[in-house]
Amino acid sequence: MTTHDIALDWVRREIKEGRLPCAVFGAATSDGIQVLEAFGEHDGRETRTEDHFALFSVTKPLMGLAALRQVERGLLSLRRPLRDVLPNFARPDVTLWHLLTHTSGIAEQTLTPDDLLEHLVTAPSMFEAGTLSQYSNLAFAGIAEMVRDVTGRDVADVIDSDLNTLVPGGGRITFDPACDAAEVHGLELLGPGFDFDKFVRLRHPAGALFSRAEDLLALGGALLRGDRRLIHPTTLAAMTTPQTTGLVKLQPDPVNAGQDWGLTWNLRHSAPGLLDRRLYGHGGASGCQWWMYPEQDACFVLLINVMAPSLYGVDVDGLHNAFTTGLDA
Repeated sequence: MTTHDIALDWVRREIKEGRLPCAVFGAATSDGIQVLEAFGEHDGRETRTEDHFALFSVTKPLMGLAALRQVERGLLSLRRPLRDVLPNFARPDVTLWHLLTHTSGIAEQTLTPDDLLEHLVTAPSMFEAGTLSQYSNLAFAGIAEMVRDVTGRDVADVIDSDLNTLVPGGGRITFDPACDAAEVHGLELLGPGFDFDKFVRLRHPAGALFSRAEDLLALGGALLRGDRRLIHPTTLAAMTTPQTTGLVKLQPDPVNAGQDWGLTWNLRHSAPGLLDRRLYGHGGASGCQWWMYPEQDACFVLLINVMAPSLYGVDVDGLHNAFTTGLDA
């Protein structure tokens, strides 16, 4: 048995038993990609390892990296108020730190408004910033605008110039639907008002990126080896330090029990379903996963295309456990 056979068997089983139609799974260390395989079919053909998938909320830590690169250069401050960038935003208490840690208290009413910034500016307040924790997609529109303010570039250009250039051969992380990503199944689970095509057209900075597995694996390897071209180790340490410990979660998520937020990273330090809790990463609504285990010098990516896969019996914690215990094989 090789290092990743247990994890690969987990993916094969989910495909064989019909819980997932397709998947791309890959793993990497600080030395680079160790395994990358495609499974099943989508859109009438066999899945390929180079296929793009809709990342949904795996977009968030990529946005976090784009923002923290500006912080470590002194262009942005974690304490900078959002109102400095959007003068019509009424609240003086919301800073970049609150946006990055899901503690802004901005009330989100739809994922697909006609105008994302107008929706942000007019959003009601749920609570005083920093007093509670509530998962927020709309906050990332504020992060994107703060990045735009100090770089003079659209966030898509920032992703391309700051992240894609670090992938060997050139990364293809993109907001462009022309990448021909795998069709997402079950979009109706996001509610009758959700329009995926509109979500993509908005280039929603909380979840509209598409990527190949190899792009995320390349960035994961860079994080594991402390590659300062991507992010300084001191900055990464700050990003992966719990920021919300002790704060009440306004709407606890049972799927993410036993976690805190870092600076956009999900820190599952007390997750009841995990054997190894020394990790950081993020998942997406379509089931995509990107997780780093720095003490094991390992990361994995799972790209799938089924909304809320847990409803179909997919337990991603099982993949985590197969991955980490397999590292000793």
